[in-house]
Amino acid sequence: MRSTLQRNSLKITSRYQKYYLAASIYVDVIMPESPFIYEYKNYPLISIKFLSKERETPMIDALLDSGGDFIVIPYAIAKYLKLKLEKAGCVDTAGGETTLCKSELTMVIYDEDRKFTYENLEIHVSDRNDLPVLLGRHPIFEDHEIIFKKHENKLILQPV
Repeated sequence: MRSTLQRNSLKITSRYQKYYLAASIYVDVIMPESPFIYEYKNYPLISIKFLSKERETPMIDALLDSGGDFIVIPYAIAKYLKLKLEKAGCVDTAGGETTLCKSELTMVIYDEDRKFTYENLEIHVSDRNDLPVLLGRHPIFEDHEIIFKKHENKLILQPV
């Protein structure tokens, strides 16, 4: 059990459990004990989908970016989802400078039989389309212990 203050609504769904956290409300939640396990070959990739009020993406392999602060998606995905964008500024990345906008959407993390849903999640949109979807530390690292087992070819997200 833990008490937590969530800025974004969060819905965790498994075969056995459903819990809802409303924005800015303290609640006690039992997080699922079993971890999300992904195959880890060359890069730490996580299977996700993005949803807007109008559309849903197909499954996307998103790169877990421990050096990033937040989620960044390419402009093409934001355009497909018909997101309303708000200017956020410029940032320097390993690939060079990029202009970012902000928006909100729903993101669902999948494994074989479960999903972990973030609703009303603030994301950033890059003006570049040559970048993958980047999952920064917020909110993934706040809700999961991340375990890299490179020699076993596993990436594990253990809910905390």
